[in-house]
Amino acid sequence: MTSAGPLDGITVIDLTRALAGPHAGMMLGDMGARVIKVESPGKGDDTRGWGPPFVGPNHDIATYYLSCNRNKESITLDLKSDDGKEVLTKLIGKSDVLLENFRTGVLDRLGFSMEQIHRINPRMVVMSITGFGHDGPQAGRAGYDQIAQGEGGLMSMTGPDPETPSKVGVPIADLLSGMYGAYGVVSALYERERTGRGKVVRTSLLASIIGVHAFQGTRWTVGKDLPKAEGAFHPSVSPYGLFSSKDGMLQIAVGAESQWQKFAPAFGFDPEDPTYATNGDRVRNNNLLIPAINHAFAQYRNDELLEKLNALGIPCGEVKNLEQVYAWDQVRSQGLVVDVDHPVLGRIELPGPPVRMFDGDTEWTREHTSPPALGADNDAVRAWLEE
Repeated sequence: MTSAGPLDGITVIDLTRALAGPHAGMMLGDMGARVIKVESPGKGDDTRGWGPPFVGPNHDIATYYLSCNRNKESITLDLKSDDGKEVLTKLIGKSDVLLENFRTGVLDRLGFSMEQIHRINPRMVVMSITGFGHDGPQAGRAGYDQIAQGEGGLMSMTGPDPETPSKVGVPIADLLSGMYGAYGVVSALYERERTGRGKVVRTSLLASIIGVHAFQGTRWTVGKDLPKAEGAFHPSVSPYGLFSSKDGMLQIAVGAESQWQKFAPAFGFDPEDPTYATNGDRVRNNNLLIPAINHAFAQYRNDELLEKLNALGIPCGEVKNLEQVYAWDQVRSQGLVVDVDHPVLGRIELPGPPVRMFDGDTEWTREHTSPPALGADNDAVRAWLEE
């Protein structure tokens, strides 16, 4: 079923650049909102220049930019000019949501403080993302993803060992703050239905990292057990992690005692051996259990292990590269690859939205549009503002 979508009728002004804010805008666009991306004349969003890889006949289209700007329009404005301020004022007056990730105080200096925005449009929901928060002793710090991963403790828990802190393979602080921001926007839009007024939604790269500490956070705040990097193994469940086979690697997750009772005898372990009898015992004795499992797995090829583990009901899986992931029929069955028509590149595939919506058994779908060329919608947006 193709329809307007749950956010049909909502217009979003996307003043953001790089990844965190644009990801939030893309999420709202995926759900049917009209998203108008405001960019600087000449160069546009910073990510238009982030590469390689660059593609296209002139090798000037950054795949980074393509990752976070589908389902948007693009208008160029110099926000320091009278024309730029006038057009932005009109946009605020006709829109529902404004997204920004300037450093603290920049919008105020441009003449668009939160108070001024709400004088123009009291119903406006504003989402603001910073690096380390809008107040507090380090509110003015510039925010970059990897720095936030380090400062927020994530890198201390990630990597092969405690001496090798590692970042996550994607800009996870940016992505999470965009997700949290979009979640805040939708919540504020729902509240606006009752109050008639828009709220300011604030999050930060730091907050997004702290927000996903999960059990590692309470491990310290309550248990006073300081988490550290433990490679590809779970700190609280065993056996759970990455193991070697005769010809490769695969992962298993023995997350319940009933699973251990099936797994152990199948690979030569006594499930009642007090060394491994409970999950707590296994975690404490991982230094013995992990090499023992690797030894047991070494007599099987990966495909043989996966077949045997699946027959036992033990969660398991390969470690795929992205070529394998995007070719996987399961990924494509979930709508996680979408086709769009790009004005220069033609028909291209993009990673798709991770949320699906249904009315009974009928799935809502939409025609996705490609990330826009710089200023592609200047005339159309300006004409709409004069209607």
